[in-house]
Amino acid sequence: MKDFKPIELPCTGGAVTVRALVGGDRAALHAFAGALPSHDLLFLRRDVTRDEEIARWLFDDAAGRVHTLVATRQGQLLGVAVIIPGEAHWSPHVGELLVLVAPAARGAGLGRQLMQQAFRLALGLGLEKIVAQMTTDQVGAIQVFEGIGFKAEALLRDHVKDRDGSKHDLVVLSHDVARFAAQQDAYGVADAATRG
Repeated sequence: MKDFKPIELPCTGGAVTVRALVGGDRAALHAFAGALPSHDLLFLRRDVTRDEEIARWLFDDAAGRVHTLVATRQGQLLGVAVIIPGEAHWSPHVGELLVLVAPAARGAGLGRQLMQQAFRLALGLGLEKIVAQMTTDQVGAIQVFEGIGFKAEALLRDHVKDRDGSKHDLVVLSHDVARFAAQQDAYGVADAATRG
């Protein structure tokens, strides 16, 4: 992860810098998570609105258990992409992707930019397949993921329960990033999804 070089990318509203998460991002992560709608937090493995969970996130990132990219503009954290490598011995080639974008930065192409850089990171980690999970009512997010080649693999009914006790269906999407990269190489295409 240390070899992920910061990259400046065009985005509606002004360029953003995508770089690896650092320990000094703790306060910015806390502010970012606190501004997210509660529905966005449903499918996360941890409650990132709590400071102790952000401390664990930073610790796990530093230890290489997760790999986090952040998008910033003028010091403000606008989005994150997290790759969680598979822990099961039978699927070390699979990782999970989580992308979150601040409400004020949505609709500007930032989510797509973060996903493309996460693909680069995943390939660098030796991952071949990426999965993403979200509730079925997150239509905009699902469209962004499908727009870069993710396909639905599973629908888990009533799998997520929100803080009010309401149940939501969870969709699991996947993308074969290794096959995608091989196709790009075969056709001699330099694509932002796999190259910086």
